Amino acid sequence: MNCLTEKQLADFHRDGFVGVKGLVESSLVNRMVQYTDRAVAQETGPVEYEADLGYPGSPVSRQAAGGRTLRRLLKAIGRNPVFMDLATHPDILIRLRQLLGEELVLPLAHHNCIMVKAPRYGTATGWHQDIRYWRYQRPELVTVLLALNNATEANGCLQFIPGSHNFTPKPEQLDEKEFIRLDLPENQTLIGRAVPIVMAAGDVVFFHCRTFHAAGSNKDGESRKSVLFTYRSSDNPPLAETRSSSSPELLLHA
Repeated sequence: MNCLTEKQLADFHRDGFVGVKGLVESSLVNRMVQYTDRAVAQETGPVEYEADLGYPGSPVSRQAAGGRTLRRLLKAIGRNPVFMDLATHPDILIRLRQLLGEELVLPLAHHNCIMVKAPRYGTATGWHQDIRYWRYQRPELVTVLLALNNATEANGCLQFIPGSHNFTPKPEQLDEKEFIRLDLPENQTLIGRAVPIVMAAGDVVFFHCRTFHAAGSNKDGESRKSVLFTYRSSDNPPLAETRSSSSPELLLHA
């Protein structure tokens, strides 16, 4: 089956995400893993370090213990042709067209990265919606995440709150960075609905830009690796003079 089934479409519209097992062939995954392992070892820029994030538990600076632990290899599309092969993979695009429409655009200002969640210093990411710092005409974008190796609760896999793409939080439910506050009982009820997304290499999850998601710290012995790209329909442009309009975009023809 090279498209989303009726059930998968219904799951996406109800929950704000849907996973597809084994969507990307192992030969392509292996090429990305080889590049990623080499780039991490050589710290091939542009990169983002755990120390740059300021998340709870992260190193206080790049000079501190664990400060040069990589979090993301940025600008994936320009790094190696294998990432363009992924971004334009026919089995991914046919599913995106079911969700967004026929004419797709790949923004390069957001995601467009290889995520590396390292052991020990690979910190947790709080509950958030990606659209909180994106600026488009409509909050209707879809992110594709490919697992390059196993993603488990032990190594900090993604978690989603089903149906939260249809939820608009009150301002007081969020902190100054627009993460869900953990000290509020009503938020604990919301987070209690969350489900972990356990994945194997080659699995893909599609999720709406308004779906609340988080990821735990890596308590395992191996880095968790994944690739993320975000897509929009051609009739949903970025707002002028925002970060979303600061980088080129790729029009993906059918």
